[in-house]
Amino acid sequence: MSNKVNKNVLRAGTITAGTALMLLMSSPAFALTRDDGDDPGPGLSVIETLGLYVAAPIVLFLIIAGLVMAGDKSRKQAGSKD
Repeated sequence: MSNKVNKNVLRAGTITAGTALMLLMSSPAFALTRDDGDDPGPGLSVIETLGLYVAAPIVLFLIIAGLVMAGDKSRKQAGSKD
């Protein structure tokens, strides 16, 4: 029993250490240094950001849901005529 617990503790520690190491290596340490050919565009305003990441997905969801509901209604009407 003790051997199995020790293996699990060792495995959990290894995974935790590996994950922490990967996170540290992927941190943006040199984010302020521009690369050759790097040409970022102008930033988005608050309104543009909200429109792109909030309003656009909601509108797309409503359009798709409306199309699905319209297709479902037409199928029910065609089936009830028989």
